Amino acid sequence: QVQLVESGGGLVQAGGSLRLSCAASGRTFSSYTMGWFRQAPGKEREFVAAISWSGGSTYYADSVKGRFTISRDNAKNTVYLQMNSLKPEDTAVYYCAAGRGQYSVNYYYTGRRYDYWGQGTQVTVSS
Repeated sequence: QVQLVESGGGLVQAGGSLRLSCAASGRTFSSYTMGWFRQAPGKEREFVAAISWSGGSTYYADSVKGRFTISRDNAKNTVYLQMNSLKPEDTAVYYCAAGRGQYSVNYYYTGRRYDYWGQGTQVTVSS
């Protein structure tokens, strides 16, 4: 069992930056692929980024590529999402998720690949 708690969300102006954190419980954190998803009001949840268990591979949605960076610190059981050049369309609740297995990181582009989810943190980008 893995419990995930996101933090770092808030209100920021367009062009600004935020760093989200996701703290995981459990001693097997380093064996999970980790991902970030987001859901805007009235829209379906969408994939943002994923990182392999070692941190050596990452995968991004086209909409955030070049602006967002996913990273992890296995010693701290934490995964991060650095978000730069934020746009109003990035406004959403952001969720982190943990997926079993050590498949290629782009296998984890869909929520169906994940086993555990956090409660989410709100990110609002004003224009």
